[in-house]
Amino acid sequence: MLALVLLGAGGVGAGALYLRSVDKDVERVDAFTGVPAESRPPVVARDATNIMILGSDSRDPERTEGSRTDTIILAHLPKDRKSAQLVSIPRDTWVRVPRSTDGRHGGRTAKINAAYAWGGIPLMVQTVEEFTRVHVDHVAVVDFAGFQEIIDALGGVDITVDHRFTSIHPPLRTFSAGRQTMDGATALDYSRQRKQFPDGDFARIRHQQQVIRAILDKAATGGILTSPGKLNDFVRAASSSVSVDREMSLLDLATELRGLRGGNLTFVTSPSRGTGRVGTESVVFADAQKSREFYDAVRRDATAEIVRAAR
Repeated sequence: MLALVLLGAGGVGAGALYLRSVDKDVERVDAFTGVPAESRPPVVARDATNIMILGSDSRDPERTEGSRTDTIILAHLPKDRKSAQLVSIPRDTWVRVPRSTDGRHGGRTAKINAAYAWGGIPLMVQTVEEFTRVHVDHVAVVDFAGFQEIIDALGGVDITVDHRFTSIHPPLRTFSAGRQTMDGATALDYSRQRKQFPDGDFARIRHQQQVIRAILDKAATGGILTSPGKLNDFVRAASSSVSVDREMSLLDLATELRGLRGGNLTFVTSPSRGTGRVGTESVVFADAQKSREFYDAVRRDATAEIVRAAR
């Protein structure tokens, strides 16, 4: 999606043929098959768009859970397309998961990312829509391990580290406090860390948000639009790491978002009451009242209210 924004910024006339070529390389998925129409929330703001981004990290050294998704982001694109609000939903959020189409799973409360393991993308759509009451228009599935190739194609990204810490994964990098340029492997390692921080997965979410913003900023200012080789490496790395639903038009998205930059992005974490335990599981409890108010603002395309919630 970041690659598309940059192509749009370069001029759709010049990039349209290339975008169509890229479009053919992007895998398409059945995101809404089996999602009961009667269960879906209505569209309230018809000119706004909500994209559910599911991220997994297939090369995470700690990854042992099979097909569960590690990252869930609801990207809200307002009617005017001058900004984007990216809402991170912690993967351990305790919600009701509807019953899967085969009837073998769900129909009970569980961690939100269990929906992906039990019923794939369609059950994930149904679960997120039931939790937020926001209509999901499109879906993108990203392998965050592919960020390494994307960042290297950009020549690295600039990240400001809050305080010094050491990675728990080989080669046990030490991240010094302050602004620094990270290559792909370093930035990916940075975005995986959580166990060293008191707020655990919330820290990892913040790091992922930093990396996403840094990629967009570097892509916008790093001269890749004037370097066919760099642009090709960047776009190919991005397109090989993402799948989208069958109805998403990549050319339209590039056109609509061509003015988007890191400064136009707002990152929000879904309102919660913190962590706790349900039986043997460590979970995140949603703040029911704040969540209702927040997602109502998303439904209405009330951009100012969404941004205010991020402060």
